[in-house]
Amino acid sequence: MIGTDIASQQHNLQDTIKNYYQLTKPRIIPLLLITTAASIAIASEGRIDPVLLIITLLGGTLAAASAQVMNCVYDRDIDYTMVRTRKRPIPSGDVRPLHALIFAVILGALSFSLLAIFVNLLAAGLAMSGIVFYMLIYTHWLKRHTTQNIVIGGAAGAIPPLVGWAAVTGDLSLTPWLLFTLIFLWTPPHFWSLALMIKDDYAEVGIPMLPVVAGEVATVNQIWIYSWLTVPCSLLLVFPLSASGILYGAIALYLGYYLLRKSWELKQNPTDKQLARGLFKYSIVYMMLLCVAMVIDSLPIINGLFG
Repeated sequence: MIGTDIASQQHNLQDTIKNYYQLTKPRIIPLLLITTAASIAIASEGRIDPVLLIITLLGGTLAAASAQVMNCVYDRDIDYTMVRTRKRPIPSGDVRPLHALIFAVILGALSFSLLAIFVNLLAAGLAMSGIVFYMLIYTHWLKRHTTQNIVIGGAAGAIPPLVGWAAVTGDLSLTPWLLFTLIFLWTPPHFWSLALMIKDDYAEVGIPMLPVVAGEVATVNQIWIYSWLTVPCSLLLVFPLSASGILYGAIALYLGYYLLRKSWELKQNPTDKQLARGLFKYSIVYMMLLCVAMVIDSLPIINGLFG
C-alpha cells in the first residue's frame, strides 16, 4: 500500500508539473529567445559573455512564461469554447485560475529580480513592459475588439531584442530598434497565416481576426504587403547600419526570397489552408535562421573572413 501511495503521489506531482508547464506555452518561447540571443551577439560584436547570455535568456524565459500563463487565465472563457484549446489545463479543470495567476506573478517577479540584480534595470524594465503590453494592450484591449490586434500587439513579441541589447550595452541605439521593427513587420505574415488555418475557431468565439472579418483575400493581400516590408527591413542591418555583414546579407536575401515566394503562392490561392500552413511554418524557420545568421555573422572569425 505504501509503495502504491508513493507511486500515486509521484504521478500526481508529474501531472501537476506538466500542467503548469503547459500553461507557459513552451513552444512559443524558443523563438523569442533566439531573437534575444541575436541581439546580444550583435551588441557584443560576437564576443558573447556566456554568463550574461544565460542569465538574460533565463530572465526572458521567465517573463515570456509569465505573460503566457496570464494569457491563459484571461482567455479561459475562449479556451473552454474552442475545441482546439478545451483540453488546456485551466478549461479542463486541472489548474485553478487563481493558482495559475499566482504562478504567473511568481514567474514575473523572478524574471524582474534576476535581470535587475544580475544584468541591469533597463533590461528588467523592458522585460516587464513586454508582459504589460501583451496583457493590457494585446490580450485585454486589442484581441477581442479589432482586426489590427496582432499588428499592434506584435510589439510585445518584438521586445526581446531590446532586452538583449540593453543587457549588453545598458542603453538602446538604432540597431535594436531596427530589430524590433523587423519582428514587428514579420508578425502579421506569421500570425495571419495561422489565423487563415484556424479561421473557423476564431469565428466560433467571436475573435475579430482579419480572416474572420475581412475574408481570405484581404488577409493574404495584407500578408503580401507585410512580407515585402519585412525583407527590405532585414537588409537594413547591412546597409546603412553596418551592424551585420555580407554573410548575413546573403542569407537574408535567400531567406527573404522564399518568404516572398510563399506569400505570393498564398496570394494566388487565398483559401488554400495547406499553403497557409506552409507559410506559417516557413515564417518560423525564416526568423530562426535569420537570427542564427546574425549570430554567426557577428563572430570575430567571420568578420575576419568577410570583413
